[in-house]
Amino acid sequence: MNAETSSLPPTPSTTSARLAMGFACIGHTYSHLFTPIFFTLVPLALEKQLGLSHGETVSLIVAGNALFGFAAPLAGWLGDRWSATGMMAIFYLGTGFGMVMTGLSDGALAMGIWLAVTGTSASIYHPVGIAWLVRESVNTGTVLGINGIFGSLGAAMGAVMTGWLMHAMGWRAAYVVPGAVVCFTGILFVVALARGAVVESKVDRKPPPPPVSRAETIRVYAILAFTMACGGIIYNATNPALPKAFALDFSGSGNGVLTVSYLVGLVYLASGIMQVGGGKLADMYSARRIYLLTYLLQVPVLVLAGMISGGTLVGVAIVMVCLNTASLPAENVLIARYTPPHRRALVYGLKFVVAIGIASLGVVVEGAIFDFTGGFFWLFVTLAGFAAAGFAAIILLPIEAGQSQPAPAE
Repeated sequence: MNAETSSLPPTPSTTSARLAMGFACIGHTYSHLFTPIFFTLVPLALEKQLGLSHGETVSLIVAGNALFGFAAPLAGWLGDRWSATGMMAIFYLGTGFGMVMTGLSDGALAMGIWLAVTGTSASIYHPVGIAWLVRESVNTGTVLGINGIFGSLGAAMGAVMTGWLMHAMGWRAAYVVPGAVVCFTGILFVVALARGAVVESKVDRKPPPPPVSRAETIRVYAILAFTMACGGIIYNATNPALPKAFALDFSGSGNGVLTVSYLVGLVYLASGIMQVGGGKLADMYSARRIYLLTYLLQVPVLVLAGMISGGTLVGVAIVMVCLNTASLPAENVLIARYTPPHRRALVYGLKFVVAIGIASLGVVVEGAIFDFTGGFFWLFVTLAGFAAAGFAAIILLPIEAGQSQPAPAE
């Protein structure tokens, strides 16, 4: 062993690495619970409970959604400078507590405040957890795709659990019960840290890519910021639109509450599975090419979604959300490729300022267009325009050297 090798920090044990990956993946599920729970409750309970219109009700989560993105850079900076594991502990405990208090809140103002607390705490996951996964992975796209399943599972679980818990115990249980589970997981994580079962790694398993010029890095960041805003607006606008559209079509049937929650859950579960495919393709082929293709295909699918309803809409919605989420592993691979490891959590945090913080305006757009038109045609046409703009921007990304042919299997 040479002096350079011996000077490197020790890598964690296999058990520690596996536990870290497990907690990171579970954390991704938890980070995506609070928004689908809310958006599923809006047409099924909260509009009537709070005496507000659809647009006024969905606006209660705008601050929480914005902080989910805007607080991410600070979380990433602290993860880089202080401790990734310490930040993850705060994530679990803060998110769980915020969810419990959201369920116990009385009135619109209190609900908005506690949703903001939940969003701030949940903002820790994406910059810290994704940087952690990139550090531990070799086939980065595939690992990010698998991790993406857990995020989409959170969206699916949030919708389905909301139907079950509301049906059995009332709408408040939809937040209190999962919030308590998140808190308990946080306690287990703290215990694992205290006993040394989880040890924070500071070394990338995969060798870093060759350095690129500062000018090219700035160019890539500027293009990705624009495309992430487009994709984020699409995702944030469809989050409340799908439960509302399904409620209009299906809530009049026998078990309308459960039917709507099952359909929303089905859409997001399918999108999670698709992320694995997107991640594998990003490892095999050019991440830029996969990113480009997913945005191009969203354009006609979004237009079609605005023209149909009923059971056909469910199928088109699955394709629509799958294409949106399939772009994410390629996007994160591109960010990692142009970012030094010691700044990765910070840069991922900045990503979510755009993809979730600024793009949370998609919720406002959805509510305003529905209240004005009484339907979703113009919403989906507008979102198709954002997808087309993202496609045009991705064309300007530099072609990745050595990625024109499929990578050999490992």
